[in-house]
Amino acid sequence: MIKAIAIDDEPPALKVIEAFCADTGFITLEKTFTKPAEAQKYLNKFPVDLLFLDIQMPSQTGIEFYKTVKQDTMAIFTTAHSEYAVEGFNLNAVDYLLKPFTYERFLQATTKANDYYNYRNNTGTRQEQYLFIRADYRLVKINVADILYIEGLDDYIKIFIKDQKTVVARMTMKHILEKLPSKEFLRVHRSFIVSLARIDNVRNKIIYTADKEIPVGGIYEDDFFSQFKK
Repeated sequence: MIKAIAIDDEPPALKVIEAFCADTGFITLEKTFTKPAEAQKYLNKFPVDLLFLDIQMPSQTGIEFYKTVKQDTMAIFTTAHSEYAVEGFNLNAVDYLLKPFTYERFLQATTKANDYYNYRNNTGTRQEQYLFIRADYRLVKINVADILYIEGLDDYIKIFIKDQKTVVARMTMKHILEKLPSKEFLRVHRSFIVSLARIDNVRNKIIYTADKEIPVGGIYEDDFFSQFKK
């Protein structure tokens, strides 16, 4: 169970979150607060896994409050203004809910938090079966088995996925490679990582995968062919 608290200066908004959490089987809403200072005192004694944070509060904004909290605590921001989403995701928020939100939208956000919680704590399914990548101001869940190949573009990467839209994320090739199963993915070029299972064939140091021709770089050649032959 995910332990959570909710902070909003409007009691009716807290009642909505309280009712929605009661209908959600994997979240325990420990307490609600209308004053951020009281919530901070509570967190100092009783850490939680997830915060529901209203962005616009008179004494302290939700964003300001979240900056004071340990960053491994998940957050779902609630706001009446969508423009706050950008700053929220810069703080690694799981999601944001635009008021007034339905239970379906609430469930979508909290399910994402639950998946991320299991991923981070390596519970449920094996960690290497999927990744969470931040792209387009949202947390994107990607099944590792569906990744075709990855292309690096300076500080960005493009993740090509079977039957899905390509995900573009601000991340280095080194960082994404560390997240992938080493026996299933190889860097074969300065700009490419391939899934060994998705390779159709190799001819003259050119990898053919998903209608894409990917060159094998000189410094990666020995390692690639050694792994590919296996």
